Amino acid sequence: MERKNWTREELLVAFNLYCRIPFGTITGSNPKVHELSRLLNRTAGAVAMKLCNFARFDPYHQARGVKGLANGGKLDEIVYNEFVNNWDEMLFESEQLLTQYEETTIDKKYESILVDLADKKGEVKIREVKTRVNQNLFRQLILSIYQKKCAISGIDISEMLVAGHILPWAEHEKERLNPENGICLSSIYDKAFEKGFIGIDENYKILISSELKGNIKKDYFLPFFGRFEGKIINLPDRFLPSKEFLHKHLESRNFK
Repeated sequence: MERKNWTREELLVAFNLYCRIPFGTITGSNPKVHELSRLLNRTAGAVAMKLCNFARFDPYHQARGVKGLANGGKLDEIVYNEFVNNWDEMLFESEQLLTQYEETTIDKKYESILVDLADKKGEVKIREVKTRVNQNLFRQLILSIYQKKCAISGIDISEMLVAGHILPWAEHEKERLNPENGICLSSIYDKAFEKGFIGIDENYKILISSELKGNIKKDYFLPFFGRFEGKIINLPDRFLPSKEFLHKHLESRNFK
């Protein structure tokens, strides 16, 4: 294939995929990379290299010494920053573009979660469609960066996992889709974290509240909670949880 410069639209859909597959699987042999290469009329190797190149802008990978390709384009950084500064708009825009490459529509691709909106009209429907699609994408993103494992227990059954929020969804609209505000947890730990029975400090260590420790003599305490105290969570491979958000979570729950 003739080498050609990447367009903004191509980079948006590439970053969309970057968010949805584990970092360690970004290779030309990954079926999802191969499929995107077909849609973009590029080689799978070129798409894989572009996905890997996005990592050079992630502080986590910068700390690991990931430098990316020497000839990585300025537009790569612009697109990366567009997402980081406005996840709500960019996730949806990138998904809309992807459906165009796939020769389908958002309504058809997400029919199963939009079926009850058929009678809705205008701005009401547009807002609801965007919200639901973005929630779906956020779940894909969070499960992907945590390798589909609970950050506390390591449970790896997708149906039992929740794409939880460090700062509550209802109270922090700007951070709703920010992956640094997301954490993959199985249902029991998601609820315990939400209610402040479990916390995570700025060193990513798991804390057990004094209230929960009031159950220390009960049979469930040690296997379900006590054995995790002081351990570091299973960290994601991109977009580490914001230390600021973790601190605010502890403060908001009056964690003791």
